[in-house]
Amino acid sequence: MQDDWLLPKLADWVGRLDEAVAACVTPPVLAAHSLACALVAHWAMRPGARAAGALLVAPADVDSPAHTADEVRNFSPIPLVPLPFPSIVVASTDDPFVTATRAAAFARAWGSRLVTFERAGHLNADAGFGPWPEGRRLLAELTRSAALQ
Repeated sequence: MQDDWLLPKLADWVGRLDEAVAACVTPPVLAAHSLACALVAHWAMRPGARAAGALLVAPADVDSPAHTADEVRNFSPIPLVPLPFPSIVVASTDDPFVTATRAAAFARAWGSRLVTFERAGHLNADAGFGPWPEGRRLLAELTRSAALQ
């Protein structure tokens, strides 16, 4: 649990992710949404960061004041280097927190496969998503791939 969801601090979130991953017996497959995608990109650059994969859904562009609030600017700049594990970026063509072009740039930089949905908003409950079979399928794909390694 984060201390303050309205004023997120990158260092605190990285610490919590470190704790959660350290509690795992084997490297986990991470599932991140929005701001947590930037978290995973930062966390993955740390020595000893270990994950079997990451499903990165609706990454928020914390580098863009036009798309995200000032309260998340401490997550900027987003690392644009290959992640050291398999990953899938899921984006929407009309996400208010990132352009489709920028989401594709994240996927290229991170070495991720890009899956794009047409007019799916921020891929959350406010955009009409509840149970999400496609998301479960993508997560299962990463989990199977991790089990083969």
